[in-house]
Amino acid sequence: MIKSDRWIRKMAKEHGMIQPYEEKQVRAGSISYGVSSYGYDIRIANEFKIFTNINNTIVDPKEFDTKSFVDFKGDICVIPPNSFALGKSVEFFRIPRNVMTICVGKSTYARCGIITNVTPFEPEWEGFVTLEISNTTPLPAKIYANEGIAQVLFFESDEPCEISYADKKGKYQSQVGITLPKI
Repeated sequence: MIKSDRWIRKMAKEHGMIQPYEEKQVRAGSISYGVSSYGYDIRIANEFKIFTNINNTIVDPKEFDTKSFVDFKGDICVIPPNSFALGKSVEFFRIPRNVMTICVGKSTYARCGIITNVTPFEPEWEGFVTLEISNTTPLPAKIYANEGIAQVLFFESDEPCEISYADKKGKYQSQVGITLPKI
């Protein structure tokens, strides 16, 4: 069952599920973030890895070449046309054993051809979220740091899972910075 704003507030306060945590949706002059009716809108931090093809490398998830990215830190990240950047959430998550999340991009960015892709947060996963932001347009696109980038929806099971992400020692457990592909 999808969880409501009341449940999210309780889990954030009593169990530290989201830190820092914004109890109400912040909207004034920014792309919204914080608690919504049935989810939590996360922010993107001011650290980015912008994809570049200056080294003519091949993108290979098994042997990822770190020279494919340029590191950038700032309040506005400009993603080149038909390219992408990686970022990380401002918020740190601790997902309970009986909860699974789905993360979807915000419509404000989607309406500009900017797509945010994130994998689900599995039961007992914790860390900062690595986000992939694709600019699908033929024009440069702006991303605003410390503002909303995606919405997390929480689903609670009626029983805890048998094997959690922590139990299987998942490779992205407790990630702190922008985390590149691992095997």
